[in-house]
Amino acid sequence: MPATARWFALSVLSAATLMVVLDGSVVTVALPWIQRDLGFSQAGLAWVVNAYLIAFAGSLLLSGRLGDLLGRRRIFLIGMVVFTVASLLCGIAADRTALVVFRFLQGAGGAMASAVVLGMIVTLFPEPREQAKAIGVYSFVQAGGSSIGLIAGGVLTQGLSWNWAFFVNLPIGVVAIALTWRLVAADRGPGLREGADLTGAGLVTGGLMLLVYTIVQAEEHSWGSVRSLGLLAFSLALLAAFVLRQAKAAKPLLPLRLFRVRAVAGANLVMVLMVAGLFGFQFITALYLQRVLGLDALWTGLAFLPSPVTIAVFSLGFAARLAERFGARHVLTGGLLLVALSLAWLARVPETGLYTVDVLPVLVLMGAGFGSAMPALMGLAMSGATASDSGIASGLINTTQQVGAAIGTAVLATAATTHSAELLRAGVAEKTALTEGFQLSYGLSAGFVALAAVTAAVFLRRSAERVHAVR
Repeated sequence: MPATARWFALSVLSAATLMVVLDGSVVTVALPWIQRDLGFSQAGLAWVVNAYLIAFAGSLLLSGRLGDLLGRRRIFLIGMVVFTVASLLCGIAADRTALVVFRFLQGAGGAMASAVVLGMIVTLFPEPREQAKAIGVYSFVQAGGSSIGLIAGGVLTQGLSWNWAFFVNLPIGVVAIALTWRLVAADRGPGLREGADLTGAGLVTGGLMLLVYTIVQAEEHSWGSVRSLGLLAFSLALLAAFVLRQAKAAKPLLPLRLFRVRAVAGANLVMVLMVAGLFGFQFITALYLQRVLGLDALWTGLAFLPSPVTIAVFSLGFAARLAERFGARHVLTGGLLLVALSLAWLARVPETGLYTVDVLPVLVLMGAGFGSAMPALMGLAMSGATASDSGIASGLINTTQQVGAAIGTAVLATAATTHSAELLRAGVAEKTALTEGFQLSYGLSAGFVALAAVTAAVFLRRSAERVHAVR
């Protein structure tokens, strides 16, 4: 394929990925309006997010393997069709049950499309230097998409209605499907007979869905409850059974040899820790901007703009060259330390803070660190994958990303809410209690990311440094 066509194809795949990434944060901004129009309770409203997250996280690994077996372009297109149709159904949903069901369907479609994109990019760009640049583009979409979604969510929800948080996906989806069909060459996998481990697929999909469900429901039922502990034990038992199955299966769904590549195993562990620290950051910061600094939904979205801009500058402009010069491991570790420093700075946010002094510099510093670290991390995660395993490797890193998001949201939101509630019961003023709860959450976030940096420095051996942003 000519170079121009390959880069155009990358643009199409990135736009489709951006649509899926945007969906989570766009919908988050629209939640108060959805609650008002459809009559959700506060607990029920959480399932507008949770239904998507459970289906998305639980389906990624299976979707990645299906891409290897049946062709990555085929699985991507099926996922995009499902996601786009489900977006339409969400936008016209007339009651609570319908919206939650369609969100689950949307999550499954998003997983099918997202799981294979990184594998498609690796195939499109086999030359290391070009591949590094291409993964920089993909990493920007992954890293900056959520912040862009907050901006889009504020504009769409306040300017039109919450329905447009879903309708905006329709034109993007249709164009992405048409252009992918035309620009990306069809790839042929070996077929289901070469790795359709149905037992393993059932175990890992059920285990991941149940694990994420256990995490998100723990906000209503404490971790110490019989319900939570029982669900956690059952989900871990399913995942353990899956690992045992993969060790013995002649044609496993997830070849365990991938984890013998230290860069791959380390990169996935770093991803869990990094995302656990960063995913809750946006949620907590949005609450701080609105409930402490008094910004409305639109200005809250716009306040995040410096973050994706800085991420774009570093992931698209510097990340590949930095990895080539200093090695992926050093760039990853340095970027993570910069992010941890930013979060530690936020742990001092005052009750009478100013956006330009207390938040804006942090967003710029964090964007620089994250924009440098993410391409290096993605490249290391794909470094041990062969041409026949790139789909499952792509699905794996996306799965660990979603598990990290679920863990981070549960831990950080629960810590902030519990600490603030204790202070309120002790008679502390509301703004003070909220601010101190957010400070605790930021401190925990910094700890997660600092642990990710230590893991990257210690666990990833020096040979990984030569994997610029990819193999």
